[in-house]
Amino acid sequence: MADADKNAKQEALIQLIVFRLGEEEYGIRIEQVKEVTITPEIARMPKTPSFVKGIANLRGDIVTIIDLEERFQLRPVGEELPNVTYTLAIEAKDYTIGIMVREVPQPLSIPISIIEKAPEFIQDINIHDKYIEGIAKTNGRIIVVLDMLKLLTPSEIMQLQPKGESSAAAARTKA
Repeated sequence: MADADKNAKQEALIQLIVFRLGEEEYGIRIEQVKEVTITPEIARMPKTPSFVKGIANLRGDIVTIIDLEERFQLRPVGEELPNVTYTLAIEAKDYTIGIMVREVPQPLSIPISIIEKAPEFIQDINIHDKYIEGIAKTNGRIIVVLDMLKLLTPSEIMQLQPKGESSAAAARTKA
């Protein structure tokens, strides 16, 4: 019985939503993704970084849409986004953001044991607080697993929240 328990723990699975940025594959833990949808119409916002595409209405919520390909500088030179993109709504405790990607994200279940810690030199050069959770190698694929909750700095999060969002959130929590 002890061996069966040991094997069950070794085979613990993690579910990822996998998508492409440039030529590489990236994954986000499924519990960090609220929904995946075709990117709605985006309204540009003044004085925001170029990777912030603007805000959009996602099922009644105003959400900031960011382009990770641009954020990570992974877009091939001269290549534009396709006419139809997809947005992953990422829900954190205090905010929801939309991550725009060019292809339909795919679910993938992998053993948690195959996710290796990212090499220290990669983590050290990241400006932000270790948003690479690890690297998964499976069936000849390499997937960079991101921790979306660490991707943006607190000051960026404050910048990206639509005005009135925090008071609306506070009103919801009081209700």
